Amino acid sequence: MAMFQFFLAVWLSLNLWTGTPLAQAVLYPPALSYSEAELIDRDFSEQQLASAEFAGCTLRSVNFHNADLRGAVFSVSWMTDVDFRGADLSNAMLDQVSFVDTDLRNAQLTDTILLRSTFDNVQIDGADFTGAILDRAQVKQLCRNAQGTHPITGVSTRDSLYCP
Repeated sequence: MAMFQFFLAVWLSLNLWTGTPLAQAVLYPPALSYSEAELIDRDFSEQQLASAEFAGCTLRSVNFHNADLRGAVFSVSWMTDVDFRGADLSNAMLDQVSFVDTDLRNAQLTDTILLRSTFDNVQIDGADFTGAILDRAQVKQLCRNAQGTHPITGVSTRDSLYCP
């Protein structure tokens, strides 16, 4: 029991020293992590997955329809037949992701990092890319099929990508 009290005291003092309130540390545990996983035929639709980690994942036939993925990390992942319709991917990390047959219709991608990602047969009607970080080649590719307006933000997909 003395050892437990010692570790608890050290943990509390570190949290107080770093400015992390005890309530925050207890009420907000670390993000859910699926990193390096192979996810096939999974249904995450309508789920609260803010700050979840999917880095280095292989995702096939995964459903994130209307999921809350704000701040999620998908870095260096491979996606085939993934449904992000209506998902909130604001402030997410989607860098170096291979999107194949992916549905991003009406997804919110505001302030999302998408550098070095590839898009093959991706649907983006109504997606909002406002403030997203993309390179010129990606923008040019996405602008070829950009149309529609995001149903919540009211922003045109073409405007959010700065399409000519």
